[in-house]
Amino acid sequence: MNDCIPICRGTRYSRHPAFAGAPGQAVCDWKGVSGAPGDTVCDWSVGVNLRSLRLLLVLGLVGFLPACAWSPFRYEEPKGPVEPLVEDIEGSRFVLGKDDSIVGQLATVKMKEGDSLPDVARHFGLGLEGIGEANPDLDLWAPRPGSRVILPMQFVLPDAPRKGIVVNLAAMRLFYFPAKKKGEVVTHPVGIGREGRSTPTGEMLVERKAKHPTWHVPASIRKDHERKGDPLPAVVLPGPDNPLGDYAIYLSRPSYLIHGTNKPYGIGLRASNGCVRLYPEDIETLYRDVPVKTPVRIVNQPYLIGWRNGELYLEAHRPHEELNAKQLKKNLMAALKKIEKKHERKLDWPKIERVLSEALGVPIPIFENSENFDDLVRKAVALKYPDELYGQPKPPAMTDSGWYITALESGDELSAQRLAAVLNHQGPQIPARVVASENGRFKVIAGPFKDSKATKAAAKRMKIDLDITGDIVSPKERVSLK
Repeated sequence: MNDCIPICRGTRYSRHPAFAGAPGQAVCDWKGVSGAPGDTVCDWSVGVNLRSLRLLLVLGLVGFLPACAWSPFRYEEPKGPVEPLVEDIEGSRFVLGKDDSIVGQLATVKMKEGDSLPDVARHFGLGLEGIGEANPDLDLWAPRPGSRVILPMQFVLPDAPRKGIVVNLAAMRLFYFPAKKKGEVVTHPVGIGREGRSTPTGEMLVERKAKHPTWHVPASIRKDHERKGDPLPAVVLPGPDNPLGDYAIYLSRPSYLIHGTNKPYGIGLRASNGCVRLYPEDIETLYRDVPVKTPVRIVNQPYLIGWRNGELYLEAHRPHEELNAKQLKKNLMAALKKIEKKHERKLDWPKIERVLSEALGVPIPIFENSENFDDLVRKAVALKYPDELYGQPKPPAMTDSGWYITALESGDELSAQRLAAVLNHQGPQIPARVVASENGRFKVIAGPFKDSKATKAAAKRMKIDLDITGDIVSPKERVSLK
C-alpha cells in the first residue's frame, strides 16, 4: 500500500516567484502526510515539466496536486446585488461576422461537493489545461464546495485560413469551418502529442474515416510499453481498451489521426503519441460533420491577437518547448507596435507583459484604460449549476461479494479525496471512494471488482500508471476495509 501524497512546488497552477526554478521546470516532492501518526514518509524528488501536465491521468506523476497556487490575477466574489443565473450558453458552435476574430464569452459556475475541475471542464467543452490556467488558485481535484470556477469559453481564432479544420496546438483547440455553412465555426478542446512525440504542424487532408477503429500499434509505442512492464499486442480491437475510442479520422500524413479516446480526462493535455484526441461526444459530432478530403491545418500559435467591438485582445498560452519563445515574443511585439501606430491608440505595455507572463489562456483587452481580468470576470455570465455534470464518473455501490484494493490510508481526508478523484478519472475508470476508519484515519478504496483477475488487472494499472502499490482485499477479508 502506498501512503505517499505529492506535495508540489512550482506546479503549473503556481506562479509565485518563490517557487521558481528553471523556466518551465518544477521539482515535485512526494511525501507522506506529515503529523499523522503511523504515516510513511517517502521523498521521491523528480524533475518534471509541469507546465505541460503531459502525463496527468496517464502516468499520474502530478495526479493529486494540493491547492498551493498563487496568482496576481486574484478574482474576488462580486459584491452587491446578485444577478440571476443563466441556464446555459453556447460553447462550441458560433456564427462569425466577416471581421470577427473572437468567439464565445467568459462564464462562471459554482462548484458542489464532490466536483473536480476535470468534471466541469468536460461538461462545458473545455480542456483540463485550459480550465486550470484560468483558475490557478483552485484545487484541481478537490475544490472547495461553493468556489466559483471561471470558464474560459471565449476564444481568439488562430491566424489561419478559415477553411476546413484548424488545430492550434498551443491553445489545444480544434476549429472546424464547415464548407456548407459559411460564417459558422465549431470548436472543441483537444489532447495533443506529448513532449518527444509532438503533434506535427502543417497542411494535410482527411484521407478516410472509420467507426469503431482497430489500432495497429506502432513498434515504437510497443517498445515503450514493454519497458514499463505493460506489453501491448500488435493489434488492439475496438472496445474499452482501445485508445482510439469509437471514431477515427485518418489524415494524409501517415500514422496521424484525429480520434476519440478511452481516457477523456486527458483532453487538454500533452499526453498522446502525436495524434489529436477529442472527448468521445465531440469526435462523434466531428466524425459525422467532416467529409473526406476536408483540408486540415495544424498550427502552434501561443500568442493570439483578436478584435471585438473595436477593442484589441491578447490571448496568451505558454509556448511549447519546441518553439522559440523569444522570437515569438519579438514578432508579437513588432505586430502590436504596428497596430498601435495604425490605429493611433496607445497600448498598455505593462499589461501586455503581465498577460504574457501569466498565460491564463483568456482573451484580455490591451489598449490603455481597457478592462482588466477582474473586470472581465465580474461581467462574466453566471451559469446555473447543471442537473448533472456530463460524464462525471461515480463509483458503484460497495457489495459484500466484490473485490477491492486499498490504495491509501492516511490521516488527511483531503489527500484521500484527491487520490479517489484521480482513480475515478482514469481511463477506463478505476472506481474509488474515501472510507473513514474507526481509528480516525481515511482509506481510499478502489472497487468493487467482480473477481480476482479483474482486481489484479486494476492493481497493475495503478502501479504502472500511478506508481501506487495497493493491498488487494478479497470478499472474505472485506471487514479490513472498516
